[in-house]
Amino acid sequence: MPRPIRATVNLSALRHNLGIARRHAPRARLMAVIKANGYGHGMLRVAKALEAADGFAVLNLAEAIALRDAGFGQDILLLEGFFSANEIPLLVQHGLSTVIHAQWQIEALLQASIATPIQAWLKINTGMNRLGFQPDELPAALQNLQQMGAKVTLMTHFARADEKNGITDQLTLFNAITHGLHLPRSLSNSAALLSYPEAHDDWVRPGIMLYGASPMSHQTSSELGLKPAMTLSSEVIAMRDIPAGTRVGYGGTFCAPSAMRIGTVACGYADGYPRHAPSGTPVLVDGQQSRIIGRVSMDMLTVDLSGIPDARIGMPVTLWGDDLPVDEIATAAGTIGYELLCAVAARVPMTGIE
Repeated sequence: MPRPIRATVNLSALRHNLGIARRHAPRARLMAVIKANGYGHGMLRVAKALEAADGFAVLNLAEAIALRDAGFGQDILLLEGFFSANEIPLLVQHGLSTVIHAQWQIEALLQASIATPIQAWLKINTGMNRLGFQPDELPAALQNLQQMGAKVTLMTHFARADEKNGITDQLTLFNAITHGLHLPRSLSNSAALLSYPEAHDDWVRPGIMLYGASPMSHQTSSELGLKPAMTLSSEVIAMRDIPAGTRVGYGGTFCAPSAMRIGTVACGYADGYPRHAPSGTPVLVDGQQSRIIGRVSMDMLTVDLSGIPDARIGMPVTLWGDDLPVDEIATAAGTIGYELLCAVAARVPMTGIE
């Protein structure tokens, strides 16, 4: 018998969440962000479900070529651009768009003698301070790209779009330095797409919302109308009754306050479940609310079965997904839903369902 842990990706949920993005930004083109193997959901699986998107954003050339080889003809954007001049011929060959965020990339393009105009997304640093040209560097960078015939889209990335008035300073700066430039613009990630229609412009770039997790700490995914795309599930593989005072797991961090029944579940940090999830982190056992007790170990974790009188070996356990948002697990573990979704291990079987 195979180990019971599995991840299930709901393709209709992905399409539903794409529809939510469309409704919030009806006049913008939609660049679905499917980097990190589709946020852990399987890049090609996600792309097929989201084929109604106007484009796909990925991290690197290998991901982009895989999409082209699979027959996807949409705009495909390299979010960090190319990493070496040697990649430029393949970028042109496959008709890819690339972020341009540094002068060395422009110099590499100038030396490459490209026959086909490149699709360049010129990234401006307005306060994220990660990638992008400084505002005073924009005119020269834009001139260089336009002189080589590049088709330019202007972009930036918001650092605090999940906060009230969180984009004000960056948007004001972006509007000021791009005033009079009649070029396509792209600013909004998931949080800005949902909260700031004034920043939708020509292209929006939804990521985490497509997978059914919330980009905001003050609004849940269900409040936003999003549906979880991934359910991580397993089963109870062992049970035991323990008396009061019994300690559970590595380090004995959990001590039973009274006699109780506990269960061992086939899921651990080697599967991508967060090791730092504390006792009390919610789980569903056969659809009933329960909690983790003790430390998560490599291949197993322990749950409280004392409130589930019909508990049995083989009973299904939901670690996150339907009726248990990944954001709840992330909050309990002191992290974010992005990390948990992306961290699901390759050893966990994953299937798509409608």
